[in-house]
Amino acid sequence: MAKSVNKVILLGNVGKDPEIKATASGTVVATFSIATSERFKDKAGTWQDRTEWHNLVAYQRTAEIVRDYVKKGNKLYVEGRLQTSSWDDKTTGQKKYKTEIIVNDLSLLSGRSEGGESGGYSKSNTASFDQRGPAEDFSQSTEITDDDIPF
Repeated sequence: MAKSVNKVILLGNVGKDPEIKATASGTVVATFSIATSERFKDKAGTWQDRTEWHNLVAYQRTAEIVRDYVKKGNKLYVEGRLQTSSWDDKTTGQKKYKTEIIVNDLSLLSGRSEGGESGGYSKSNTASFDQRGPAEDFSQSTEITDDDIPF
């Protein structure tokens, strides 16, 4: 079988506070949306903005991170994969489809002043998380000064 790739990378803003639920087995599930924007010139030469909304789902430890740190307005970098599910609508009998992004990795890019509280991470720090937990503990990092820059 030929190799295939299903990877999504998004950089955008959270539309509303995430919804957190747990399955019957206790798995934490977070659902939320991110808006991305593109800017283009129309035929008249006027700049236009187009916003696209993306539905995301995170599970287990990533869902716990989303629950604890992600709020409406936060800027996030997200990596994941597309997953489409289908079902038959009980009232109309029509086939319905839903496409979501299953989050594998996310980075919190907002600071406290951008989009509400972000769990104590300062604007200059990026907190990166994946399914295994925090990639780095930025609360333990030292402050970088101009003297630390080699040029």
